[in-house]
Amino acid sequence: MDSSAQVIVAQISDPHVVEHGELLFDRIPTNAHLEAAVRCLASLDPRPDLVVVTGDLVNEGRPAQYRELRRLLEPLAMPVRLMCGNHDDPVGLREVFADHGYLGSEGPIDYVVDDVVPLRIVALDTHVPGEPGGHLTATQLAWLDARLGEAADRPCLVALHHPPFATGIAHMDEMGLTEAATEGLRDVVSRHPQVERVICGHLHRTIARRFAGTVATTVPSTAHAVALDLRPELTEGASNAEPPAITLHLWRAGIGLVTHTRTIGDFPGHLFGPPEH
Repeated sequence: MDSSAQVIVAQISDPHVVEHGELLFDRIPTNAHLEAAVRCLASLDPRPDLVVVTGDLVNEGRPAQYRELRRLLEPLAMPVRLMCGNHDDPVGLREVFADHGYLGSEGPIDYVVDDVVPLRIVALDTHVPGEPGGHLTATQLAWLDARLGEAADRPCLVALHHPPFATGIAHMDEMGLTEAATEGLRDVVSRHPQVERVICGHLHRTIARRFAGTVATTVPSTAHAVALDLRPELTEGASNAEPPAITLHLWRAGIGLVTHTRTIGDFPGHLFGPPEH
């Protein structure tokens, strides 16, 4: 098959970048982790056509942190699209990434990525100032409905930071997408069968479930993981130093959309060769 008949969208999430030379919580080297993720992305063959970062770009939303984020992403040769999470500040993000026109100048950072044909990506801003949980307004949902309706023949990824489903990790579900936004999103997505995947961050883990006639997924952080604790009475969570990862969404003619998770780190390539005959 002609290699031009495929598209690869890389998704990374929740890098929680801090100021240059600092550590998150005085112990987690989130900046170094993102640097390793960038090296991993740059080493892939074939390289992704686009990188989407699904929120919590930095930890406190300060301009110095966004400047460090920009420095860390600079080596990437492919286009990058940024999204807001609950730790982000749209004002600081727009100030430092003023040349990223898709971020707009005011209001929610909702946009469409149309140049990774045949895929289409619709990004939604679930950030609520001062709140850990997320929301989508009726205006945003109507905008999504219109954007999906104008390209019904193209496979689509809908991207947002907060997942539209309960995960079973109780303390994270307490800071999830509001019920009204979840039901509104379900109603819109269910009317548009070209939505191949709803891709999210926020959970720092790989989680998947059926949603509105498609599949909704969360992806790992490039830094630390939220501990896997499924006790329903859990009120406070913990973080783990599990292997960080990137996610690759591959669309190929004749196959459709397939999602892969690639752990970041140095591992021997082709440890097991082809069988001898």
